[in-house]
Amino acid sequence: MTIGANFIPTVRPAFGAERINISYGIFQRSIPIKSLELFARTGEIDEDFSAYARYVDKKELAQLRRLLLTPIPLGAVEVSQFLYTAIGQTLLERLGDVIQLESGLNGFYAIRSALIVSAAQKQGFTLLDVFRNYSSNAISINLSRTQEIAQSVQILINQTKNAIALINQESREEMGSTEVLTTGVTTRRFQVQKAIFNFNDVSRNRVINTDVYVPVASGRRPIVVISHGLGSDRTSFAYLAQYLARSGFVVVVPEHPGSNAAQLQALLSGRADTVTDPREFVDRPLDIKFVLDELTQLQDSNATLRGRLNLQQVGVVGQSFGGYTALALAGAKINFEQLNKDCPPLRSSLNVSQLLQCLAVRLPRTEYNLSDSRVKAVIAINPVGSSILGQTGLSQINIPVMIVAGSADTVTPALPEQIQPFTWLTTPNKYLALINGGTHFSTIAESPNNALPIPQEAVGASPEVSRSYIESLSFPFFQTYVAQQPSYINYLNAGYAKVISQAQLPLSLVRNITPNELQQALNGSPLSSNQ
Repeated sequence: MTIGANFIPTVRPAFGAERINISYGIFQRSIPIKSLELFARTGEIDEDFSAYARYVDKKELAQLRRLLLTPIPLGAVEVSQFLYTAIGQTLLERLGDVIQLESGLNGFYAIRSALIVSAAQKQGFTLLDVFRNYSSNAISINLSRTQEIAQSVQILINQTKNAIALINQESREEMGSTEVLTTGVTTRRFQVQKAIFNFNDVSRNRVINTDVYVPVASGRRPIVVISHGLGSDRTSFAYLAQYLARSGFVVVVPEHPGSNAAQLQALLSGRADTVTDPREFVDRPLDIKFVLDELTQLQDSNATLRGRLNLQQVGVVGQSFGGYTALALAGAKINFEQLNKDCPPLRSSLNVSQLLQCLAVRLPRTEYNLSDSRVKAVIAINPVGSSILGQTGLSQINIPVMIVAGSADTVTPALPEQIQPFTWLTTPNKYLALINGGTHFSTIAESPNNALPIPQEAVGASPEVSRSYIESLSFPFFQTYVAQQPSYINYLNAGYAKVISQAQLPLSLVRNITPNELQQALNGSPLSSNQ
């Protein structure tokens, strides 16, 4: 469905919900919405709500009150635009399994209508407004389905805890076999010049705005390319670009026009009807190949670039969708067989990133040439890849790879998207860095172009620590495998991770976890050094 910029559904609920019916099998409890409103606004628990509140501790009640009153800073066009995308509709279907009509039918249409109407009534609408605009006399909460989801959540949590325990233990054991370091890596400090280019790929009708950070140093310098995530832009990792450029690398930061912040803004304002096009899985790696080609043509004629670029020694670092981009450039191929198995994702799946990956099933089935021989090593931060690349795709990479995971990542969960894919890599030089407590947004800097503000809860604690890890890991990694300075490999081990680790977000680094070791951990087998 294509939605115009001024599209706002005219449907209005004939009546709003007055009660929430919570059902579990043959048992049912009903709570008047006015009781929730009284509790949310004053903290008072009346007789009707007390029947529910007595089973909930004070912390959970406080969280519920915040949830009911937290403003949602979106307008009707923004809400409707997202909810009519394929990803938005899939999320609504899953939510409708739990939040149903009074008849017990899926609440898909009622939820969508209530969200849009609430957003049209006022900026900063709340969950209470949504309840009042729900097109059914009562909202039915299916606790049986909720319990199924909760069980799936608990299974994933338990398995993730076991996998994280395995990685942390392996990191501690690897420290015993490496040189004990007492300080972090030191770098030279060059002055940096920044140039901005607007590269026009006529064949694909894409203008790729690109920042190039050039250290003021003699001789041709190795290159690092940074690929941003979905809905982000080239300012998201400007801190890393500056750090690596001051350390001696030429840093190239292209902006992917079909999956950047501008694309998300276009969706929310009604100028686009998709979060991103499936073609982005192809276009993003091609963007980087094209930019490298353009720089090759420009390097001798542009004053800032002249004599500064070694375009045969390139590293790539990418986050989220950019992590996929880095892995594709490294040699991983799109895996249509795995996509057919995984898509559409099960409604019980807790891996939200599969909604993005499954867009790729609409791509023409052909052999896409996305790798680039100039790329010598890659770092993938919170990458997506379990379905779009799968084991077959990832096993084709033969250059050095570092995968960075956050244990508290709920967008690209660490276990299915980073830890298990790490075990599928067959390249001999591979590393898995785990930021304990890190989220999907921990390593991203705030951008003035963000279409949506990221709540602090989603960013997590101490993002500056996570960003310092990316700096401290990327420099020796690219020095070793791109700049060809083998002495820096002494910093690519668990001992170095321990030196730079900070208590707020402990860091672990491992060189190898086998599929068998991981499976034993997931099954709850005791961890031991001889597994």
